Amino acid sequence: MPISFIGLGLFDEKDITLKGLERARNSEEIFIERYTSRLIGTNLKKIEELVENDIKELSRKDVEEKNTLLDNATKKDVSFMVPGDPMISTTHSYLRLKALKKGIDVNLVHAPSIFTAAAGLSGLQNYKFSKSATIQFPRKGKISQTPYEVLKENLNRGLHTLLFLDLNIDNSNCDLENGNEKEFMTAKEALRYLLDLERTIQEGVINDETIAVVIGRAGSEDPLIEAGKISDLINRELGDPLHVLIIPGDLHFLEEEHLKFFGLKNG
Repeated sequence: MPISFIGLGLFDEKDITLKGLERARNSEEIFIERYTSRLIGTNLKKIEELVENDIKELSRKDVEEKNTLLDNATKKDVSFMVPGDPMISTTHSYLRLKALKKGIDVNLVHAPSIFTAAAGLSGLQNYKFSKSATIQFPRKGKISQTPYEVLKENLNRGLHTLLFLDLNIDNSNCDLENGNEKEFMTAKEALRYLLDLERTIQEGVINDETIAVVIGRAGSEDPLIEAGKISDLINRELGDPLHVLIIPGDLHFLEEEHLKFFGLKNG
């Protein structure tokens, strides 16, 4: 029997493709995970109403440690719904490989991804983006240096960096001021974490004058696109998550025009 990995897109239940909707409606069993990201504009009930079927939500442990999905796919036609595009996450890619090794047929139904949406919304040229990274909430009092190192490498090559912001969903290992009740890192927090990393590592990668772009609520009717120096962005109203950050590398004049339109001054 097959397993279909169905992308849900960026914002709400309407982002699913017609092919994805058809596959889900024809499935005998539907699962969903919402820990790698969240569709802020919808909820599980609305998705169930759209696909006209019950959906079972899986935790991180269910997906990464148990065999729930693949065991069911050996007996039934199963769909696995995930935020964004289904093969962006390493977890989903590994799950696909396990299914193929077990002889399970795999169908991929692609959907809008933040990788393409961030470039499109910002006006930055997609082929100039290099390796991405995630800015994580502190763990045991420490901030991961990975985004700093990735940013350093990309900027040295003149390339743009897409930075994802941590989610505290199905994960209680974050050091937060008021426990673990906070779900989404904001762009302002992420920018402050980057500046904290610079103060710790001191390799001159980033500072208050560094240009950044904040993308918020991609896929919605009113997405946020704000460009400016970090010191400027930290003092702007950036609205509700989900946010991602872009730190641009060398700018083409058309890219710079876009960023000026979105708030960059004296860039």
